[in-house]
Amino acid sequence: MKPGRHWIRLALALVGAVLLGDAVALMSMGLFNFGIVLPGSIGIAFLFLALCWDRVARWRKADQRRQLLWRATWTAFAVWLVTVGVFFHGIRSGMGVSVPEGVPIKAIIVLGSGTPNCQASSALMARLDQGLAQAQRWPAAKVVVSGGQDFGQHCTEADIMADYLVARGVPANRLVREGRSTSTEENLLFSRRLLEEQDVDAARSIVVVTSDFHVRRAVGIARKAGFAEVFGVGAATPLYLRFNAWLREYFASISSWILREY
Repeated sequence: MKPGRHWIRLALALVGAVLLGDAVALMSMGLFNFGIVLPGSIGIAFLFLALCWDRVARWRKADQRRQLLWRATWTAFAVWLVTVGVFFHGIRSGMGVSVPEGVPIKAIIVLGSGTPNCQASSALMARLDQGLAQAQRWPAAKVVVSGGQDFGQHCTEADIMADYLVARGVPANRLVREGRSTSTEENLLFSRRLLEEQDVDAARSIVVVTSDFHVRRAVGIARKAGFAEVFGVGAATPLYLRFNAWLREYFASISSWILREY
């Protein structure tokens, strides 16, 4: 084996082990989404290539079309990585803003982010803590906690979120629970309807609290849902989950664009 190929196999094995280990660790915490499954799958593929490099080399060299397929696959993967890098750069530049002083905020909408085992995830707690800070800044604003029932769970995100905020001093009668939504689009559509029932006009200024990576898309969807003036405030994503969450958002943004959600 040529020395260069030895290092390629070693690099594939190392990257594959890291990606697969990250996916397994997050899944063991009850987290399961495409931003976790995809890196885990890539990790498995890299480990397979590292272990079966010689066998794969013989397979692809046996036919010119296989060689072309091999090169095309790696080229497509490299181009995809570049698009992911560009998207990640865009996320870093659109993580929310500080709402200017004097803006008459009438409602604060906190978006759900998973409740494995009916417990608030670390990402959701970060959103709720940011929502609490905004609620303290605008004590007259209604606070909407928006999130439906996770797959396989018997609780709703809205109830978990409401309990969290009430335990930290937010009056229960100030909260509006939106517990039916299963997507960001539904979060905001259903929240708007509930706020209108509370005599909060969608033309008034609102704050949407979500994770930092999700701010730009959430604000766009909120405007499409009928809110006139929207300020997006981002909560920091826990480091151990950050790049998986950003990768999930990459695909979610593509899906939202195709479905014309914003």
